[in-house]
Amino acid sequence: MAGELGVCEAGQQAGVHLETVRRWIAQYEAEGATAFMPLKRNRTYRPELKQAAVQDYLTGKGSYLDVSKKYKLRSTTQLKEWVKVYNAHGDFNSVKQSGGGSYMKQGRETTQEERIEIAKECYALGKNYGEMALKYNVSYQQVRNWTLRYEELGEAGLEDRRGKRKKDQEPRTELEKAQIEIERLKHELHKAEMERDLLKKLDEVMRRDAYRK
Repeated sequence: MAGELGVCEAGQQAGVHLETVRRWIAQYEAEGATAFMPLKRNRTYRPELKQAAVQDYLTGKGSYLDVSKKYKLRSTTQLKEWVKVYNAHGDFNSVKQSGGGSYMKQGRETTQEERIEIAKECYALGKNYGEMALKYNVSYQQVRNWTLRYEELGEAGLEDRRGKRKKDQEPRTELEKAQIEIERLKHELHKAEMERDLLKKLDEVMRRDAYRK
């Protein structure tokens, strides 16, 4: 911090990764020397604080390290776990953390085009329901339902079904049966293409990280 060493050089001297040095710096800036003292007992955090930290990260207000520093978390691992819980369940209030996210945000009316856009993006990003709920100002439960219906039925699963035939009814004609099968195959192809693109991106990230090391 005094400018006598760069982060890489400091990491080499200490025998640790440069990200570890950055984390130590952030901890010191947040808490001073006490950041490196052992805790007598595990810290507990209120659901409101967890929610605020997760929303700061998901809305782009800082990196894991930045947000951890802001809320005086000793490790980014803690924040990463909170993000996982929020994306999986959308709630920090219940003991089992399975509240469905209704306490976070109420649902709103949407068009079919909006539902398709949200479901496609959510599916492509690994079903991060909480992140999509924040981004598009809808409820966690809405995003989850849309994504699961899209995964099962494709875009047809996001139509307004009121007054229409149920999806489990038998096709009335051979043409209708063929049209349903074509839509199913198109959806499977689209999912395969998204998974392929996701794997490509993952491979690029792994190669980049390996190069940096």
